[in-house]
Amino acid sequence: MSETAATPAYTPGYGAAVLDSHRLRTAQNSAAHLLEHLRPGQRLLDVGSGAGTITADLARIVGPAQVTALEVSEEAAAITRAELDRQGLAEVEVLVGDAQALDLEADTVDVVHAHQVLQHLPDPVRALAEFRRVARPGGIVAVRDSDYEGFRWWPEAAGIAQWRELYLRAARANGGTPDAGRRLLAWARAAGFAEVTASSSTWTYATEASRAAWAATCGGRLTAGPLAAQLEREGWADAAAREEIAADYRRWAADPDAWFALLHGEIIARA
Repeated sequence: MSETAATPAYTPGYGAAVLDSHRLRTAQNSAAHLLEHLRPGQRLLDVGSGAGTITADLARIVGPAQVTALEVSEEAAAITRAELDRQGLAEVEVLVGDAQALDLEADTVDVVHAHQVLQHLPDPVRALAEFRRVARPGGIVAVRDSDYEGFRWWPEAAGIAQWRELYLRAARANGGTPDAGRRLLAWARAAGFAEVTASSSTWTYATEASRAAWAATCGGRLTAGPLAAQLEREGWADAAAREEIAADYRRWAADPDAWFALLHGEIIARA
């Protein structure tokens, strides 16, 4: 096991507003850049498995007994286990550990997958170096992270702009890099990868249902959970200000012409 790095802080937390959104994630809508590289029987490590829905899809491709899911705390690991059990995939191994200091032997997995993980880590390059260490020669490391500064929406809404600025401030104060998507290629090269393919993709919210769901998850994070508590504690936005931002988000979502694009960077790196 590598020397322990700074402990990651997960800015969004694990409240209902977060998990309701994360449970909509699938391998198809969140890991499409990886799917063509997967085969039955590959040994796969899913770092930051979270709600467990992507993990479950990947497990059905390579085989549940071939998958290890990793989370940073018992609280988060329990969420993954519950979803895997619900889907009948209890064979997947779920461990607690630090992505920056993996308690795994070198050259032991064929695929390392991490979705929306590096943006929360104090040392993302170190995490990528760990992914490279545990991957077998020729193995795949697949990473996807959002780029908050690259988010775009229409029509303009002061509440959405305020929401983004508050999230950027909180995430950076917690040691994260909320524009991680644009940095993945550079980070992978810094971690020692010589063969890296970079791409990008978006989630788009342009239907009544998808806009309402997106506004609910963003507004919900302002009214309960660790982000709300941090904003209150630091004096960056009190309860009344946060509720007004959430209300503006809901007003935006009700506009039939409203549109939101959430940008992601992606990499496939060869060990």
